[in-house]
Amino acid sequence: MKEAIVLRKNSDMVTRVIDDETILVPIYKTSDEINCIYTLNKVASRVWEMFDGKKTVGEIKKQLLKEFDTTPEEIDKKMQELLKDLKEIKAIVTPKKKKVMKNEEETKI
Repeated sequence: MKEAIVLRKNSDMVTRVIDDETILVPIYKTSDEINCIYTLNKVASRVWEMFDGKKTVGEIKKQLLKEFDTTPEEIDKKMQELLKDLKEIKAIVTPKKKKVMKNEEETKI
């Protein structure tokens, strides 16, 4: 898993927190398209909170180690599973890089 990758929540996902679980509902054009909702447990909910488009996966993992009684190996394993699942349902995305015009050349930052 790439530690330096930065992820953010997809804006096409509505989120509600109930107790220690986070519920994700995809936004669709019609209600007929909605065929499922997703729930995140306490740890996955905490990870979801930290997907702000600024923190790296490595920073999130370090924070989880401080907050939960677990091992780096277990965090790696669970994060890989969670990221795979969230990518499959398009709940997380990589922030777009801003384009800057410099001396008439396009530069991505």
